[in-house]
Order: sequence, then C-alpha cells, then structure tokens
Amino acid sequence: MPKEVEKWSADVTEHSDALELEAHVFEKDDPKEIAASLKRSADKSDKRKTEPFRSAMSMLTFYINRAGKNLSASRRKVLEEAKDELRRVYGRAAKD
Repeated sequence: MPKEVEKWSADVTEHSDALELEAHVFEKDDPKEIAASLKRSADKSDKRKTEPFRSAMSMLTFYINRAGKNLSASRRKVLEEAKDELRRVYGRAAKD
C-alpha cells in the first residue's frame, strides 16, 4: 500500500481542516490537559463549520475510533476522561 494512503487517519489528525491541533495532544497523560488543548484549538479556529464544543469532541472521538484496538485500556481511559473534561469545560451535561 502506498505510504500516502496507508495512514490517512493520522494525516487527518495532524492536518485537520477544521482545527489546528497542538503537537502530540492525544499523547498527553492528563485528561484536563487534552481537553484544554482541544478547547484552545476549537475556540480559536475560524475554519470549523460547527460550534467549538462539537468540533473539539468530534476530533477526540475520531481519534479514539481510528485508534480502535491499538489503544491500551489505560490510554482509552485517559481519552474517555478527556471527553468528560471537555464537556465540563464547555458547561455541558455529563453523559451517563
């Protein structure tokens, strides 16, 4: 498979048209740092097509879904906690 096609999801994460993400944001160990970084990116973006919260949450969900089985349980837990933190910083109700 050609290299350009092989990692299309990584390319989307690194070069999103909607958000300019900070480098290695999804590798951070603190869910609050991940949420804060995504919030900064979404709030300052003028390219997004929807509200900042939805753009930030979509990018985080996209990353989790694309990583799939390659995520360790501890990594998935941090990223899921980042979703809850993102809801908190945007004043959204927590999901049950």
